[in-house]
Amino acid sequence: MTAPEWKTTACILCECNCGLEVQLGGEQNRHLVKLRGDDAHPASQGYACEKAHRLDHYQHGPDRITTPLRRKSDGTFEAIDWPTAIREVSARLARVRDTHGGDTIFYYGGGGQGNHLPGAYATATRRALGSRYRSSALAQEKTGEFWVGDRMMGTVTRADFEHCEVALFLGKNPWHSHSIPRARVTLKAIARDPNRTLIVVDPRRTETAELADLHLQVKPGTDAWLLAALVRVLLEEGLVATGFVAAHTEGLDEVRAAFEQVKVAECCAACGVGEALVREAARVMAKAKSMASFEDLGVQMNLHSTLVSYLHHLLVALTGNVGRPGSHYVPTPLVSLFGGASSRKSPVAGARIIAGMTPCNAIADEILTEHPKRYRAMIIEAANPAHSLAESPRFREALRALDTVVVIDVAMTESAREAHYVLPASTQFEKAEATFFNFDFPENVFQLRPRLLEPLPGPLPEAEIHARLCEALGEVTEADYAPLRAAATEGLVAYASKLLELTMTEPRLSAQAPVLLYRTLPLPEAQKEGAVLLGLAAKAAMEHPEALKRAGFGGEPIEAATALFTAMLEKPSGLVFAIDTWEDLRARLPTIQLALPDLLEELGQALRAGPQRPDAAFPFVLSAGERRSFTANTIMRDAAWRKTDGAGALRISPDDAQRLGVATGDRVRVTTRAGSREVLAEVSETMQRGHVSLPNGLGTRLADGSAPGVAPNELTRAADCDPWVGTPWHKHVAANVERVG
Repeated sequence: MTAPEWKTTACILCECNCGLEVQLGGEQNRHLVKLRGDDAHPASQGYACEKAHRLDHYQHGPDRITTPLRRKSDGTFEAIDWPTAIREVSARLARVRDTHGGDTIFYYGGGGQGNHLPGAYATATRRALGSRYRSSALAQEKTGEFWVGDRMMGTVTRADFEHCEVALFLGKNPWHSHSIPRARVTLKAIARDPNRTLIVVDPRRTETAELADLHLQVKPGTDAWLLAALVRVLLEEGLVATGFVAAHTEGLDEVRAAFEQVKVAECCAACGVGEALVREAARVMAKAKSMASFEDLGVQMNLHSTLVSYLHHLLVALTGNVGRPGSHYVPTPLVSLFGGASSRKSPVAGARIIAGMTPCNAIADEILTEHPKRYRAMIIEAANPAHSLAESPRFREALRALDTVVVIDVAMTESAREAHYVLPASTQFEKAEATFFNFDFPENVFQLRPRLLEPLPGPLPEAEIHARLCEALGEVTEADYAPLRAAATEGLVAYASKLLELTMTEPRLSAQAPVLLYRTLPLPEAQKEGAVLLGLAAKAAMEHPEALKRAGFGGEPIEAATALFTAMLEKPSGLVFAIDTWEDLRARLPTIQLALPDLLEELGQALRAGPQRPDAAFPFVLSAGERRSFTANTIMRDAAWRKTDGAGALRISPDDAQRLGVATGDRVRVTTRAGSREVLAEVSETMQRGHVSLPNGLGTRLADGSAPGVAPNELTRAADCDPWVGTPWHKHVAANVERVG
């Protein structure tokens, strides 16, 4: 018997989106029965972690929606057909726009992990409605880093871990959270090499920390003191990369003056890391030929998160680790996800908007008010903010206060249960899909993965949903499609030329370019949703012509764009679309602004006040949302995918467990200022005294009423967030833990 064919796709559980090959089988040949890494994928090169092998639990999740739903007056839902759903949804959103203004229609989403094409098509619907304000999960995590990077360098950097001499991870456990190519292979290679050094800053003894040469095990929430000490050692011991700093930076004198107040011994005492170890780490970083570093949620969802991003950037700049192999670089993405400083503020709370995103912790405040410019409607797409954002009960209250809530998703999520309309979407394996997390260097990779499974009857790909909404809103008509369909008969170059002509001369059509492409560009059904990539390829060809030319896509912009787009269609395992050089990067390197007065002032205030002292009523620090072997984002709603820790235990140190009389498997009650939940305990040597953690991705409520584990955001508060950019302090929640029974 012939073995089933291996089909090409990708993992959708983290930003790396490693290439996969899949064999189908089971009922109606719709199950992902075997999965393996795709050797032909240019970035992952056959690598895949254990989580990818469980993706059939996503495809066959328990809460799949297969028909549009409309909320009835009694709060239950009724099934309706697609024409009714599109007509009513477009009419309700248009009524909000015409009555209160399009800027009162808020958009949350834009694509989950590996599900990015919906975000491109959603821009057409948003423009048709005049929707100006949006947000996504990025605003919970990366906006402090974006804001600091933009102010210091005009952009955000990534780092070359494959070739670095020193690897530094701040609040990150890439063994489970990945974010770097072939994470476990790379980590093992660094750990085994006696000429390379792995440094981890984390209060927990994580899997990555176990591999580290230097584990700077800070007290929870004191990363700012540790980083201040590291920067001070560089300045105090003359370890600054003077040549690089003189050539590429400004503001060293101001920084040096501000750091005179930093006392290394006091900072080390505050963060709980020995001074000798801190000085050793600083010297290793300074003397290395190259250092790559990565800050993540452990510090970006923690106290002083934006200040920590600034101190991290100072550490990188002062050691000269930008623009050389093994250090930091500026990637050439197909679509930029970065952004920074802006004068825009949210209409009610006046929250700073970074990278175009309203801070997630401010969204409820933008709704639960009588302010005339409050958000009055919300489109939620491929996202579950009722579960993933801080203070879930209040966010649910905010959703219920809106005039109209429309959810576009695969499953009946916690957010969908609060909607007026739920529009069922195809899964990521029932349509063509892609990711815009293109951060590789010098060769940058893109993959348009074709449809793996035939769509179920009922759900539609988001591209089709947005096209129908825009047509119902009257923003695009058959007359607009006609010239493009005619041009398509003359070939791709003629089509691209006509598209450029129409969108350059008619603003309305420019706003509807994604729908125009989807409706008129003739593509195989398995790749149809990839139509929007022709427009994005054209944009890349105009913005990065030399990088595309090195990858084989040269010539005039239209010629380069069409060649790149054709290659995307022809290479389902992905392709190198841009090639940069370190020389060009150094030539483009702006003058780095070392001194940010407002953050230097925050540093002074923090030093004077000292670390946050525990409240006697809440003596523990809870990390609400730890990444573990069998946790992922909430698109994995089937609890059966977890081989271990199915209930999502609370990890607690042996000292604390002994003091409380708790053993692994006992039930404990976790109480915060937001609420209280019971959970199983796991006594773990990875935790330090006073620090406990709950995993991410649990507590989703299924159709049968079960909700395995604790939903972390039932225990967090929206008010607990960074003062600069509003990122939540999910990793530093004041808590109490008690044994139950």
